[in-house]
Parts: sequence; structure tokens; C-alpha cells
Amino acid sequence: MTQDSKLKAQDSFNPDFKKGNGLLPAVIQDVTTGKVLMLGYMNEEALEKTRKEGKVTFWSRSKERLWTKGETSGNFLLAEEIMIDCDRDTILVKAVPQGPTCHTGADTCFNESNSSRTGFIDQLRQIIKDRKENPSDKSYTASLFAKGINKVAQKVGEEAVELVIEAKDDNKDLFMGEAADLLFHYLVLLEAKGYSLDEVIGVLEQRHQKK
Repeated sequence: MTQDSKLKAQDSFNPDFKKGNGLLPAVIQDVTTGKVLMLGYMNEEALEKTRKEGKVTFWSRSKERLWTKGETSGNFLLAEEIMIDCDRDTILVKAVPQGPTCHTGADTCFNESNSSRTGFIDQLRQIIKDRKENPSDKSYTASLFAKGINKVAQKVGEEAVELVIEAKDDNKDLFMGEAADLLFHYLVLLEAKGYSLDEVIGVLEQRHQKK
């Protein structure tokens, strides 16, 4: 499988390079955290190189040549998905950064921290949803849905008890493992009930406003 086939792209992906005289702005976003990492410019050749090799490549207006981010530092941006906006004149690349993005050493070119990994929760939610809608005999998650809501709820209770037990000790690895198990099964329970984590967050936001 080539890198190009691994990249996700919209069915209607058809950038209009004529609008930018051959160059279009390309916004690079961390696929996990959602943070905007940087802005660069791509011509058709840079876009094609990005799609084929999987490393985000721009057209450098100062050097007047193709420039692959990280070619000197090693801090590449590995492209996961490429999108175009409604006017077909701005490219969005969702990527995995292999180190700080900015040449200053900052996580982003806007001097923002990009250390939070909570964006992965949204990816996990989509995977859980897919396991429910497209079950597989090999999937543990699908097997939970198949056993019904009572079994899913029971697993959440079991994991909660195990987390409480580990909280009384000082073994971080065991505690984190149980915390991850509880969070995962909680997300499965929400999906099984047909509720979303966004709704839960909405309740928390309402409570916060009342305080």
C-alpha cells in the first residue's frame, strides 16, 4: 500500500490553484489535538509530493523551491488527511507532528502548547461507534454491544471498583491502566445508551454557569 492510498481525502477534493496564481494557503492541524500547527503555501507539485510521500511539503516563497517540513530538523509532519474548503482555495492538512513544528522550538508556529492528547478521545468515540454499527466477531468492543446494555453497565461498575482499589496503593502503572479501562468502558456505555460525550459535557457546562 502506498502512502498516497493511506491518506484520507474528500471525494470532492479539487483545489483551484488558479485563484492563488498557482499557490494556495495550507493550514496544518494536529490530527489528534486539533491544534493549528502552522500555515504554509502549496502549489500542485507540493501537494502531489505530500500525497505520495506522506510528509507535508510546501512551496517556499523565500527559497523558491519545494520544501518538506522537517527536511533539516527531522521534525516532519506526517499527513493523515487532506481537505479543501468550500471555495476550493484553502487546503487543510491533518497531520502527526514528529516534534516541535516551529523553528523556534515551540510546539506550534503560534507559540501554543500542543501537549494535550484529549483529542484522541474523539477518535476513540468514532471507533466505538463503528464497532457498534459494523460489528466484527474479532472485536472486543462489538462483543460488548452484542451482550447488551446490562453487561456493558456491569463492566463499567467492575472497572470503577478496580480503579478505587488501585487508588489506595501507589502503583502508577496499575492505576493508569484501570483508569484507561474505566474511561473506555464508560464511552462504550454512552454509545450503547445512544448518548454522546458532548451531552455529558453540556451538563457540566450548565453546572459551571450556575456556580
